Amino acid sequence: MDHPMYPDVSREISQKRRELAPEIYGAFRTFSQRVFADGALPSKTKELIAVAVAHVTQCPYCIHGHTDLALKKGATEQEIMEAIWVAAEMRAGGAFAHSAVAIDTMHQVQHQHETEQK
Repeated sequence: MDHPMYPDVSREISQKRRELAPEIYGAFRTFSQRVFADGALPSKTKELIAVAVAHVTQCPYCIHGHTDLALKKGATEQEIMEAIWVAAEMRAGGAFAHSAVAIDTMHQVQHQHETEQK
């Protein structure tokens, strides 16, 4: 492949992002710093949550960045993998839970078909 789908994060890309919307960029940075600061949840826990969410949203940049930050905040590799398994279960659980919509639709179609047969 001549050009990667996900380019490496570079100073040039970061600078361009900042130049195109400096006020919003600054507000987002401040928001992010506040969200990930120690609070009711310690920052390590917040990074583990971010690792899990990044896997559900499938953002490679977030997976890389938050895994790195989780390790720097003291998370173990086992904690990170367990967070990823939680994400996997939640993603699979969503499909399982939404099967109720398909089952309900099957029942409705069957009922409609039976009503039309009478």
